[in-house]
Amino acid sequence: MREGYIRMLISWLRVIIKTTAFRSYRSLLSILLRLIRHCQSVVNGKEGPGLALSSQPAANQPEPTPSVSLAVALLETPLQTQEFQPGMNFHMPIPEPYEMTNINVTAHDTQSPGSSAVPFPPIPMPEPSIPVTVAMSPPPTTPGQIVDIFLTPIVPEPRVRRYERHIPINSEYKPFEVKKGPLDCSEELAVVEGWEPLTHPEGALFFYRPDKRVFTDANVRDSKTAVKINKAIVTAYEGVRKADIHLDSSVELALELIVEEDKEYLGYYFADHERRVIFWFEDYKSFDLVNNVRGVERKSHIKYALDSQYWRHVELFPNKRILPEDIVITLKEIVMHAHAENITSETCLAPFAPSEVASMLGLVDHLKGESFPDAGEFLLIVFSDSTNKEREHSVWIAARLMRLLCNAKFVNFCGQPGARLDVDQSLYGEHDTRSKKIILRIMNVILFGSPVAQSKAIHKIWVDETIVQPRWKGFIDRLITEWNGYTIFSTVMLAVNISFLAVPTITPQTTAIVLTYLSSLCAMGSLVVSLILAGQVNDSRRGSAADVASFMVGISESMFGLESLALMLSLPFALLIWGMTFFAGALSTLIFRTCGVVAISITSPVWVAVFVLATWPVLAANNIHISQLRFWIIEHVLPQTAGPIIISHR
Repeated sequence: MREGYIRMLISWLRVIIKTTAFRSYRSLLSILLRLIRHCQSVVNGKEGPGLALSSQPAANQPEPTPSVSLAVALLETPLQTQEFQPGMNFHMPIPEPYEMTNINVTAHDTQSPGSSAVPFPPIPMPEPSIPVTVAMSPPPTTPGQIVDIFLTPIVPEPRVRRYERHIPINSEYKPFEVKKGPLDCSEELAVVEGWEPLTHPEGALFFYRPDKRVFTDANVRDSKTAVKINKAIVTAYEGVRKADIHLDSSVELALELIVEEDKEYLGYYFADHERRVIFWFEDYKSFDLVNNVRGVERKSHIKYALDSQYWRHVELFPNKRILPEDIVITLKEIVMHAHAENITSETCLAPFAPSEVASMLGLVDHLKGESFPDAGEFLLIVFSDSTNKEREHSVWIAARLMRLLCNAKFVNFCGQPGARLDVDQSLYGEHDTRSKKIILRIMNVILFGSPVAQSKAIHKIWVDETIVQPRWKGFIDRLITEWNGYTIFSTVMLAVNISFLAVPTITPQTTAIVLTYLSSLCAMGSLVVSLILAGQVNDSRRGSAADVASFMVGISESMFGLESLALMLSLPFALLIWGMTFFAGALSTLIFRTCGVVAISITSPVWVAVFVLATWPVLAANNIHISQLRFWIIEHVLPQTAGPIIISHR
């Protein structure tokens, strides 16, 4: 016995020592990783936060490095045109905002993107804050050619219609001949008249002109299109000069060739990376900017819309940009707040479901770069840091999330006196879910109160003509589950009714037969409506928020407004209840007309009890209780029956 205890003690000691050693080893690896990062930061001339060994200010502290911007890096000499040869070294010039304008050029030490059309060697950058005088050169045009350009201000969303172009591709089946030797795509990827072709992470082709800092989706390989775009650049910068607007060196111009109703014009906007907004050289007023939001009256409010449009610009053109670390930190803070609000509140304002926010938080962690020990293994899992590097995929991810979150702030009137703090809070007045029209009240009674319940749920997902996407998904999933249950109950009711009609004793009972027919029709109606609604929802109501919003707007313009949708969604439940009610009437008719006194005396109390118990939930749902009924009788009935009390004096 003692030897067994000793062996058990030894095994326990082994487990304890092994666990302690594993944890110490894991902690040691974490400390070593932090020391390596600290050494790298010291070698690079900067020390990260939280790594100082003393609270005293360090001597000979290096000068602060310039802040990183999302603007495309400035280069010194222009790109070569189609005569460019692979492997050739070249430089880009400082951008030319407009004629004879002094600009301060801020230098950034950056690396060239690995996915560029041509290789970029390390490029020396000018010193920051050096005034440079630049002048615009006229665009190349054909002699004698006159180009009429109509320039109009636009916003990136929804006026840049990259996803609606649908350029047809040759559908002919034929093999492609690949020439001998390594494949050389330099001719197709070469710079065309100063325009550098770039490929979006999603696959779209767009063009960038470094000397003018211009982005466009237009095919500048076509000579006529190139002439129009170049003329539009001159017109845009000339408009800036006449408007006396100072352009920072990082400001970019975006152009969109728009053709509508046989009319062709060019849309433009400028993107300011210092203020992270878009702007124009003229006053701009459009419903596209306010995104159909009513009551926009303050500059501090419209700024969120401009922020959202700025991030849309970065999302459309993410190439050749460096992702600043402060943007990723800000994004992580916003996502963490949304995640905490989703956990602790049922009225979270985040435009994403809790599972989506959790996935976004993990994605942002990957952008920043994280390291942690792998549970159960002697390994460290390290995610590469994407900040302060040229990675267009990471830039696109950050821009997409920031755009959606900034737009949510704009829609919810963030920072305004009447800001929306709950997702179902109406900013323009409370919705009365009670039916005001007499016909709707009658229909609510006929349909067993289901329209009111559906109306309350609808007004929680459609607030101030804005769809609450996370709630809409849950609402649709709940409806699908209910309709699937109604189809099963309706099928059972049809089978019961058909079997009931086959009973011999029901043949002379005309009333019971008619009630059974009505029950069968209602059950069949519930089954058909459930299948139709389920098919429509699975087909077109699970799309984007814009599709759902357009559907809700169409419904709200009907005669009864959103109440018509509530009535429609109430039909499967109400028809099924009516089917059961008619069947109960047919069964009661058969019992009370064909049975003797003994059977009726036994079934009558049970029938009354079932009726009361079935009515109880309906009354409770409408806030009608027996105790209230007793007080109502005492207050209104008893004083009248008792009459006045007469006191006589003798």
